[in-house]
Amino acid sequence: MIQSLWSGYGKIVRYALDDSEWDSVVIKQVRWPAHRKSSRQNEADLSHQRKVRSYQVEMAWYGKWSEATNEQCRVPRCLALATYGDEVWMVLEDLDTQGFPLRKNACSTPEVKACLTWLAHFHAVFLGERPQDLWKTGTYWHLATRPYELTKMNDEPLRKVAFALDQKLSQSSFQTFVHGDAKLANFCFSRDGKQVAAVDFQYTGGGVGIKDVAYLIDSAYSEEAAERMEKELLDFYFAQLRKALERTGKMIDFVALESDWRSLYPVAWTDFFRFLKGWSPGRWNPQGYSERLAKIVMEQCR
Repeated sequence: MIQSLWSGYGKIVRYALDDSEWDSVVIKQVRWPAHRKSSRQNEADLSHQRKVRSYQVEMAWYGKWSEATNEQCRVPRCLALATYGDEVWMVLEDLDTQGFPLRKNACSTPEVKACLTWLAHFHAVFLGERPQDLWKTGTYWHLATRPYELTKMNDEPLRKVAFALDQKLSQSSFQTFVHGDAKLANFCFSRDGKQVAAVDFQYTGGGVGIKDVAYLIDSAYSEEAAERMEKELLDFYFAQLRKALERTGKMIDFVALESDWRSLYPVAWTDFFRFLKGWSPGRWNPQGYSERLAKIVMEQCR
């Protein structure tokens, strides 16, 4: 047993194999909880529908898109996909056996940069692609999928600009695929911490890559450290993105892309903060980095 899935929707298990070219595999086994099989028009039902869709998206990711990745944005190879009634099975390569055995709750800056390198190559590979069978707009906090969190916000000025934030992000000319849940827990590290692979593609879909970057930095640093490290980390990400795009051979105006995504970094940060303020209202430092950044972004949205 590796872990249970969120809200009792199944489990992830490592199996040792006999008489196989694979010593072991990891199986993500999803099963809808019995108390969620009936449909009711309430918050719990909306959450259930979102989770069901997320596993459909992950199946599509592994079945149609994952093979387009490369060694610089490593993902587990998909060995089999199957659906049995209300169960979904994803049989995946065991990344532990492929040189990525470590999971981290806290990272050094070089290790965070390894994750940023992965994101840069991932975003470069899928820049300009249409997210067929994935989320039209990736990330699990996307406004259209979180109406209850919006209504629970006690920050009226931020709530009023929520749609403007979403529009700014969706109207960028430089759309790619976002991982959608690019937190530290979803990266698997090599023993030296210099390389990573990523897992958990339930919320992969269209969007600007800077959303993944903002979310990763938020997951890796305190607000104070994120503010202090912002320039260094963004400079590093865009340097890696330039190299990654050169590798793909795509004809992109990189200066325009970088200018656009840099300008959207505070918007992406504030959009995630908007979700958090509805998901867990009332616990934010009014003088903190996120609050101060949100005030600047709100002024720009008026």
